[in-house]
Amino acid sequence: MLVELLEPLRGEGVCLRPFIPADAEAFARAARESASSVGRWMSWCHEEFSVGEARAWFAICAAELAAGSAVELGIFAADGGEVLGGIGLNHLIPEHKLCNLGYWVRASRQREGIATHAVRTMAGFGFAELGLMRIEIVVAEGNESSAGVARKAGALYEGLARNRLVVGDVSVPAWMFSLVPDATGSSR
Repeated sequence: MLVELLEPLRGEGVCLRPFIPADAEAFARAARESASSVGRWMSWCHEEFSVGEARAWFAICAAELAAGSAVELGIFAADGGEVLGGIGLNHLIPEHKLCNLGYWVRASRQREGIATHAVRTMAGFGFAELGLMRIEIVVAEGNESSAGVARKAGALYEGLARNRLVVGDVSVPAWMFSLVPDATGSSR
């Protein structure tokens, strides 16, 4: 199972690891801080986000990891301490060796390259450890920041998919990006 494979993943300036109960307060603060930027695109992120909601999310992450259905991790500073955001490989379709990759970075740490480094690190894990052959990044039309991260991480823009995501209970078009491994196992 994935649990056996997962040690902290280290990338340029980031540490990706499972959340632990001690992270709940910092995660909740990061979510509340990010309600106006992240919350615009991800409805779970709101101004009253609670420690209880963080703990509930951590339980879901742990269960999905144990079941092998998703790898949802925290993005932390390189030392594994400060909560910078979250990243996940989810909607895994093993028979087609593909999944979705989603990410967010707290408002006070955006535009520092954190998301780009985290995406590259997580994609490398997906290709090398999970045997994935395609990782999709689906970005709501208009979310220029997330689209910029996808491009900087090396994802190829493939087009606009109609009614691809639900944002605030409304189906919206989304830009489709993909990463695939190159001959060396890294993404392109």
